[in-house]
Parts: sequence; structure tokens; C-alpha cells
Amino acid sequence: MAKRLPFRDPRTVARDIPGVLDILFPRLTGGLVAALNRTMFTFDGIQPLSEEDVAECSLHKAMLFELSMARAERTLQGEDQPSWDEVLAIAVDRQRKHFDSKVPDRLEQIDIKLSEHAANNLNEMLCRVRDQHEGSELLIAPTIPGLGWISSGHGDFSLGRILIEVKHTDRNFMSRDFRQVLMYWLLKYSSSIEGGEDVWTECLMLNPRRNAGLLFNFDEILHSASASSNRVELLELLRSVVGDHSARR
Repeated sequence: MAKRLPFRDPRTVARDIPGVLDILFPRLTGGLVAALNRTMFTFDGIQPLSEEDVAECSLHKAMLFELSMARAERTLQGEDQPSWDEVLAIAVDRQRKHFDSKVPDRLEQIDIKLSEHAANNLNEMLCRVRDQHEGSELLIAPTIPGLGWISSGHGDFSLGRILIEVKHTDRNFMSRDFRQVLMYWLLKYSSSIEGGEDVWTECLMLNPRRNAGLLFNFDEILHSASASSNRVELLELLRSVVGDHSARR
């Protein structure tokens, strides 16, 4: 009996499988990433988090991000004041799926202040974008289909045909951020061919920590980041890469 390959969450493929997405997107280098980052914008009236306060936070920054995401999601689902104990439990569970998370004994006031600030920023950003696309449904954790040894997973949000990815960092968006959402798109496209479902046409990247947003068209970036391949050619290349990787295991 053949050894079953371990499944990989699509969120971790770019980080854990060196070279896979370099084959697909050889032109996703510093120059293209810098050009994309020059199109970033801010939202009027939204204040970024104070870097001085972030430096004083006792939590690991990834945990702070998960707290703010969980808080924002519960609020979007209609809870006025979500329990911080419940929010912490959600954040810890998510972190443990991808990292060796350190569970804090309790949340300090600075932790709550920053998490709530970031959550409020994200909620305001999402609400404004939703208002601009009347009739489109805002989905939390849209499904990312699997392919071969790449398991199914979940994105952050989607709004109609816009995929929304949230980053909570003190820097510009990086090549690995774009690789991640491009992989999401390819997996969604692969599934859409068989199921007839719509694929996302655009991606909106948000950073509530810095009050930054970046919107791009998937087809345009797929063409620029690849060797001028179209979506069908990229999907066939992905299937080939997945098969080659499986054969080498």
C-alpha cells in the first residue's frame, strides 16, 4: 500500500514547500512587489496602532493578531461585546494549528486595548468596503478548496468576487503574502472548473495595524508574476508541480 502523503494547509504551502510557488510565479520578485505596494491606500478617519504601545504588549504579535481577528469576527456576527475569554480560546486554537503558541495566563489591559483597536479598525474597513459593493455578501472564513496533497482551508473574508486577506504587521505587504493569495485563487479556480462556481476576480489586502489597503486584479497579477501564462496554463503547471512533489516523497 502506498504511503499516504501528509496534507498541507494552503496557508502554509508557500512557507513550507520551498520552490513550489517560485516555479509558478518566477517574476513575483522585489520589483513587482514594490510596484504593487506603491498602490497602497489608507482609510480616512482610521488611526493606526501606536508602535510604542505594540512594543509594550506582552503577547506574541501573532497572538495579538489572532485575538483581533477573532474579536472582529464575533462583532461582525452580531455580538456587541464578545467575551475576551472566548476570544482568547478561539485565538489559541487557531494558533496551535500552525505554530507552537504560548498561551498567556491572562490578558493585560494593553493587550485588550490593542486587540480591540485592531478589531475596530478591521470592522470599519470591511463595513466601508461592503457599503461600496451593495448587494454583495460578506463571508467570514471562505473555503479554500484542496488539490492533491494540499488540503482544503479557509481564507479570511470574501465579498462577492473579492477575496479579502488580512495582515497585521509593521511592514509593507511581502512576496509571500501575494504568493498565499495567488495560491488561494488557483485552488479556487481548479475547483470552479468542475463545480461551475465563480472565482474571485480581485483581491483586497488589509492591514488594520497600519491602516493600509491594497487592491489588485487576479488575472493581471497572475500574468505579471508568472512567465506570462494564462490561468489554464498556470493551473496545469500547479497540477504538475503537485504531482512531481508527491512522486518525490
